Amino acid sequence: MAKEARFYGRTEEEVKKLDLKEFAKLIPSRNRKALMNSSAVKKHEVLLKKIRKFKTSGSKKAIKTHCRDMIVTPEMLGMQLQIHTGKEFFPVVIDLDMLGRYLGELTMTRKKVAHSAPGIGATRSSAAVKK
Repeated sequence: MAKEARFYGRTEEEVKKLDLKEFAKLIPSRNRKALMNSSAVKKHEVLLKKIRKFKTSGSKKAIKTHCRDMIVTPEMLGMQLQIHTGKEFFPVVIDLDMLGRYLGELTMTRKKVAHSAPGIGATRSSAAVKK
């Protein structure tokens, strides 16, 4: 039997019912401060309004955002967001494990560097470089 996912001992339904101040008490202090001060940031409010609008409309489209410094709140649960990595948008479905984190933590901005074979004029020792 699979274990039910919980957030600090609360189920997903219980977490969705929490208001912002109760939720802020559960997350780490740095994230709490960022969450409580984010109400002054206009771009965070714009994204939250979009999320509320999409929830009421029942649309299944993903919301695109450049806002990587926003904290994931309970009202985002189940939403599909596309977070900008600097080059492209990366799709993410928000679940219980992501609550209280920054959106930027959910997507990687760097990719693995894959080099090809050594070039013309390279030394003999550079042929031993792993691929």
